[in-house]
Amino acid sequence: MLMEIYLKKPVGVKPIYSRSMVDLSMELHIPPEVLHNRMCQLETLKTPRIERIWNTYSKSPQKLARAVRLLREMKGFGLAEQFYDGVEVNETFEKDFKPLDEDSRLTPAMLILVLDLYFRLTPTVMEARTPEVVELARLLKLKPAIVQEILEVFQHCDPYLNRRDVSFSQLLLPCQQVWQRYGNVDTAKLEAKAKELKEYF
Repeated sequence: MLMEIYLKKPVGVKPIYSRSMVDLSMELHIPPEVLHNRMCQLETLKTPRIERIWNTYSKSPQKLARAVRLLREMKGFGLAEQFYDGVEVNETFEKDFKPLDEDSRLTPAMLILVLDLYFRLTPTVMEARTPEVVELARLLKLKPAIVQEILEVFQHCDPYLNRRDVSFSQLLLPCQQVWQRYGNVDTAKLEAKAKELKEYF
């Protein structure tokens, strides 16, 4: 499955959070970082097993597509719904790419990108008409007003602003959760994470 993604044009190692890598991660429940590491091993033909798989499938796209299709059909012995019925799934990274219960247009990954923007703006320019807000909204396929609303909710999470007015936004809880994860880390780390996540969008 990784080889199929690797061989898509442009051929080569794909970014960690490219849509195809994240989609495969969600399907297999394997973090994108692990798959990216495996794809790097695939590129260098690190083991004899990888080299054998490469020699078998790299020159024959039909053979590769047939093997991938067969693998997908084998999931749960072809009866994945019944096979995994009642099995509890412990989701980790998957939650970042799934819609929020509070607003299905948004995902935690989107909130992470807005938080990155939050640290690059001052509260006075956190408006829908600010070019950076418009640009991020376009990338996320949202209206700039929604990005502005999220920025305003993050102001309520920011202990340095010490806002005393109460936020009644339904996005307060998911924004607080993202703030707890990334609001106190080095902004350079958040910026690097946001840059990687942009590949998904």
